[in-house]
Parts: sequence; C-alpha cells; structure tokens
Amino acid sequence: MFPPHDANPTSGSVSRRGFLGGLAGVGAGAVLLGASGSVSPALAAPSRKLSDPFTLGVASGDPLPDAVVLWTRLAPKPLDHDGGMPGRVVPVEWEIALDEKFSKVVKRGTERAIPEEAHTVHADVRGLEPHREYYYRFRAGGELSPAARTRTAPAPGSSPEVHFAFASCSNWEQGYFTAYRHMAAERPDVVFHLGDYLYEYAAGENGDVRTHAGDEMNELGEYRQRHAQYKTDADLQLVHAVSPFIVTWDDHETDNNYANLTPENTDPGQGNGSEEEFAKRRAAAYQAYWEHMPLRRFRKPVDTHLPLYRRFTYGSTATFSVLDSRQYRDDQPYDDESQVSGPDQWKTNMLGDEQHEWLEKGLSESRSTWNVVPQQIYFASMDEVEGADPGGYNDGWDGYRASRDRILGYVEEKGIDNVVVLTGDVHKHWVNDLRRDFEKPETPVLATEFVTTSITSNGDGTGTNDPGDVITAENPHTKYHCDRRGYVSCRVGKDTFAADYQVVDWVEKDDKAPLRTDASFVVESGKPGVQKR
Repeated sequence: MFPPHDANPTSGSVSRRGFLGGLAGVGAGAVLLGASGSVSPALAAPSRKLSDPFTLGVASGDPLPDAVVLWTRLAPKPLDHDGGMPGRVVPVEWEIALDEKFSKVVKRGTERAIPEEAHTVHADVRGLEPHREYYYRFRAGGELSPAARTRTAPAPGSSPEVHFAFASCSNWEQGYFTAYRHMAAERPDVVFHLGDYLYEYAAGENGDVRTHAGDEMNELGEYRQRHAQYKTDADLQLVHAVSPFIVTWDDHETDNNYANLTPENTDPGQGNGSEEEFAKRRAAAYQAYWEHMPLRRFRKPVDTHLPLYRRFTYGSTATFSVLDSRQYRDDQPYDDESQVSGPDQWKTNMLGDEQHEWLEKGLSESRSTWNVVPQQIYFASMDEVEGADPGGYNDGWDGYRASRDRILGYVEEKGIDNVVVLTGDVHKHWVNDLRRDFEKPETPVLATEFVTTSITSNGDGTGTNDPGDVITAENPHTKYHCDRRGYVSCRVGKDTFAADYQVVDWVEKDDKAPLRTDASFVVESGKPGVQKR
C-alpha cells in the first residue's frame, strides 16, 4: 500500500499547472508553460537521495482504449552498466489514479524488476476507461518516484479530435533537448517517436555541446549505459512524464545505416566483423531498446528479433500503422550512395513480405477517417540531381522503389482515402504530396507525407525555408522545407488533418530557445493533397 497523499513528497498544487510544474522540477531550474501560456516556476522536486533508484524518471506508452504500459528503470548510478543495482530481484509497486493527488486510485500492482532486464518495469495496466487522463507513480525500496500523467486511447466508434506530436533524431552531443520541453507544454494525447532516439557513436565523435559516455556501443552494457545517459535529460524526462509515447526505431539505436543483419561496415572493433558478430550486436541493441522503452512484455526480443511494427486505433478518427523499416530490409543498393539511381532500386524490399501484407490488410480494413503511417525513412522522392536522372536517397524509400510502389499502388487500386505518412530521419522539416510516379507531376496525388526535423541532430541548422533551386525544380511534390530543429504538432478530426511545424532557432549555445510555429499545413478529408494554412 502506498502512503496517503500527505506523505507523498511529489505532491504540490492541486491545479493541473501545479502538477506539471512539479514534473518540470525533475530538472534543476526547469520551468513549464502553463495552459494559459504563462511561465510557471517549477515546484520543488522530490528529495533526491544518493540511493534514489528513479534517476531515469518514468514513462508510459502504447495506449489502448482500456490499457497503457507504465515504465521505469531502477538505476541509482545510471551510468554504471548495471545502473548501480544489486544482482537480485527487486519488487516495484505501482499505482494509477484519476487525480494528481492520488486520492482516487483505481489500480495497484507489483512488478518484479530483475537484473537480466536491467531492473526495468513494464507494467501493462488493464481495465482502464477510454480517452481518460490518469496519473501514476512507482515505489521501490522505500523511495517514491516522480508522479506522471498518461492518457488512454479513445473508444472504438468515438470520433474525438486527436492531438499528437511526432519527433525524431535526438543527438546528445549536438545540442540541448529544448524542443522536448516545448512539446510537453502542449500536453499531447500521445507522442510518436520515429527513431534515432539516441546515437551509438563514441564520446566526442559528434560534437562538443555535451559528451557521450563511453566508446561506440556494441555490447549490452554499453547500450544500457547510453540509454540511461539520454534518460537523465530533464526535458526528455518531462515529455515522457506528460504524455504516453508510441515508439519505433531507426538505425542509430543499433548501428548507422544497418540493414537487417548487414552492418554499416566490417570493423570487428565495432562488433561488425561478420554477420554472426553483428547479430550479437543487434541482439544487444534490441534488448536494451526494449528494456528502456514503454513497450509491452510480449514485445521483448526473442533471439535477434523484436516484433515492433504494430497498430493503434484512435476511435473512428485515425488508425496508426507503425512500421519497422530496419529489421527486415534488404541491403541498400549502390553501396548506400546518395543520388545514385538505377534498376537495383526496384529489386530491394524495405519491409519484408509479412509486414507489407500486414500494412495492406490494415489499410483495407480500416474504418477510421484517417489512415496514418508513422515510420522512419524519407518516403517521397528526393531528387538533388538536375535533369532526367531521378537521383535518390538510397537509405530511404528511393532505394526501395518497388516497396514504395507496392504501397502507393495498393492505395490507388483499392481507393483508400486520407493516407498520411509520418517521417523522421533526415534532420529537416519537409512536406510532400505522394504519387506513384514522382517524375510525372500530372499523375494523381494519393497521400501526404509530413516529415519532422531533428530534436538536435546536425546542431542549430539554418533559417532557410528554400530547398534550393535544384530541389525546387526537380521535386514539384515538395511543398515546404526548413533546416531548424523542432518537431511537428498535429490535430486530427473528422474533416481535417492539421500539422504545425514547430521550431527552435538554436540548440547548441543553451537550452533557452523559444518555440515558434514556422509553417502550418492542412489536408482535407477526401481531398488528396496538402494545403498551406
């Protein structure tokens, strides 16, 4: 049994702003924009002892109408490979309530945090009400975690507006995670993270804003250490504590530009000396990823595989089919060179046949207004070569043209409406209309792609919104481009899908950059093609 409210060191004001201020207090000196837009000082954070096991915060994820996953990891010494934990099972209590004071607790339980899983907790709480805000917390060894907020998905058949954000590419060494704090202030119903949640490179290899711990990751302890380092960030902890996450990975959670069991290079010092060596490295990366994300227990890796593609239905408003474009793909054509095109781009498979069939089945059976495909890799054609040569970004869908054509062809032939692809990876904001033949702008638009820039990767970026003369001329399907850091905020209803492109103008000098909306776009239901608002 947890202590009564008056014994809870995380408690503060009864107001919602006060609750979120307390979450912001997880990081020293942090503040949070309240619902009115004013800045409210952080409430006092819980007393932090040297033995505090909740240094990595708490999180929730994979919301269903009646369930959500609650996550934490016990790690009093987060940068130790074992988190500073003993090699034994530790019971962890959790509770979930209707109010931030925890006076209306609706569920309680206990999980076993075991050393084989880095003492992580993945509590799959069932029997909840749909489209409902809840508050949760953990207790272990007499220590109480910060409290946090989550939200279940809407009920089947209901049609509420859905407010979500999506993000990708947060590199510790290249900047501060300021954009996550601004995202938390929006209080989205759910956040989609589309990959490159962290980077595998050795200390000092990517920048000097902050420094990675250790060498390039290739063993389980190193992957655990890097995940823990990222989760010590106050702004990342804050957004996890405000909204549930639905995550998928890209390459850097394992190895840059890997494809299935083919690594980036053949360096044995990086665990890439052979397919067998890389399989061990990938298994370690997948294990650490599952451990540190709010994923259900049945998604725990088996051998070298982790079943990550999955589907979420938000009433009749939207169905989200989350893809995995790394684990099953063929090797990139043309040695992964950019802007090289040829017939081999039509011989590669991005998703594997089973995932392709799963996506097609989901699209054809969807009863939602919007069919949303959150995934990792640039989907539209990216032609940076003047003239008839279509160029191509071979780590993206340009390198897998048969797979892209299979999806868009299915959408066209089955008459599937309101398809929206969400993308990360490329460290820039983009908006694209999608058609089967990008070289023929007169062909029909079948879907829209919204691409988010990075949280920090590539540093500050530049203020230009102009893709350049070549890209403008060669890519008439591209409607917008911006090289600042940030994320995309979306509001989806029965009539429109609206996307605000949020940016911060710097991430390198400090974490004080304000947020601004650089551009806004909308897709109207039943009318393919994006419009600027």
